[in-house]
Amino acid sequence: MTQEQDQEFRPVNQILGTQPSLGPIPADQIIPWTVIALASNFIINGIFGGVFTDEFQKWVWTFLLAGWGIATWWILTGKKSWRFLSQFIGVPKWTRGFARYQSLLEINYEAKNRKTKRKSRRK
Repeated sequence: MTQEQDQEFRPVNQILGTQPSLGPIPADQIIPWTVIALASNFIINGIFGGVFTDEFQKWVWTFLLAGWGIATWWILTGKKSWRFLSQFIGVPKWTRGFARYQSLLEINYEAKNRKTKRKSRRK
């Protein structure tokens, strides 16, 4: 009886280890995409609103600019976002160096020490 139970497959939750999403849109992209869409709306309708005579042209350019920004953001920060975003983290620069000891009480400690060593060697 126990051998039969060991040989059976165990059910596994298929959602484990997956990234949350809303349909095809990854959940970590929703906030940046919203910011990009609002910024493109502000740029086209707010700053360049007087350039376009037709309301349809404003929305076409808004969607084009938002689509370009969203596509660029998705390419740069997709599944392996660390490849791009890790370039902006400051990495410490490690160097190997040696500092000479300098006494706070006697500035010429090393020179005095050398003179006493030389005298003791000659005798």
